[in-house]
Amino acid sequence: MTTRVLLTGFEPFDGATSNPSIDAVELLADEGLPAIDIVGRVLPVEFAAGAQRLRELIAQCEPDVVVCVGLASGRNEVSVERVAVNVADARIPDNGGARPVDEELVAGGPAAYFSTLPIKSAVLAARAAGVAAGISNTAGTYVCNAAMYHALDATQGSGTRAGFIHVPDVYAQDSALSLEDVVTALRAIVTASAEVRSDAVHPMGAEH
Repeated sequence: MTTRVLLTGFEPFDGATSNPSIDAVELLADEGLPAIDIVGRVLPVEFAAGAQRLRELIAQCEPDVVVCVGLASGRNEVSVERVAVNVADARIPDNGGARPVDEELVAGGPAAYFSTLPIKSAVLAARAAGVAAGISNTAGTYVCNAAMYHALDATQGSGTRAGFIHVPDVYAQDSALSLEDVVTALRAIVTASAEVRSDAVHPMGAEH
């Protein structure tokens, strides 16, 4: 039985000419995975348009799993996000010029959603593939967090699992990871997300 996975990355933003999230997504979608139908798509780095596009893709593709991928400059590992919060607080404008401050993403929606992916199994799978990975307890308050929140809001009660992965800026001179490393990690994470039914019990907590 084939599992359909909607895998999204983001277009470049904040003056950049590339974004490793969509580059890795496109490479993995072109490569494919056994028994997994990957639908790779790009999202705009805009609060409103990104949410609308993601919700349209979920409705059109009817995926079993949604894995959104975004860039987190400054991180040195692939981060599997645990929680999305119902707030938009933008340090910089999005690509459409919007800069919301302390606004709800979904009016009256839950304060937060937890990822419905097997996040610890996903991290362990990425590590087993040789790539540094860990759990992150904040997806920020920019468009990445918004995508995660909308993915989880749109899939509530449907049986579709959803979550978010942050990847480091592999194009930075001092990056510890390469684009190939990110593809390797995503390959492991997508496979775990499609196959694992009960998440691993493994200590990955943080003290701060």
